[in-house]
Amino acid sequence: MNYVFFDLESQNLFDDVGGRDHIEKLKVACAVTYSTAKNDFTVYWEKDISALVEELQSATKVIGFNLLAFDYRVLQPYSPQTRFASLPTLDLLLDLQKNLGFRLSLDTIASATLGAPKTADGVQSVQWYRNGELDKVADYCKADVDITRRVYEFGRDNGFIYYRSKLGSKLKAAVKWK
Repeated sequence: MNYVFFDLESQNLFDDVGGRDHIEKLKVACAVTYSTAKNDFTVYWEKDISALVEELQSATKVIGFNLLAFDYRVLQPYSPQTRFASLPTLDLLLDLQKNLGFRLSLDTIASATLGAPKTADGVQSVQWYRNGELDKVADYCKADVDITRRVYEFGRDNGFIYYRSKLGSKLKAAVKWK
């Protein structure tokens, strides 16, 4: 079994590419995976996309947050022959949305479940990328992968995760991630 946790950061913002309808134009700045087989992280840059695609294709399951609507779509132009949506994938955002009927942010879930908020956001990451601060982009992406992995493991082990309501109440959402 090799579960691969995956996240990517983009070079551009939605405003730069004409809005959310043009996700494929955002371009990959950095991608990070965590492989349970290797028990380690791997950082990929735009020039390394073919190796990233190979790792994703070899995974028993790819796990992430908003993979289908964002990460896979940003990655698609780099590997047009790959049908990313057909990879064995657990998209935590979609799974929770189906269960709850609304979307949650990774930060909302991580803060409530792990007591660990995200370290930055995608807008800050694009700014770091544009400033040439690539180490900060990689560290942020790696932190998001680690938070996603820890949220998944908590849900897998406990059968639920926590999140905060808009009013700040700590609520529980059942998950079936075994």
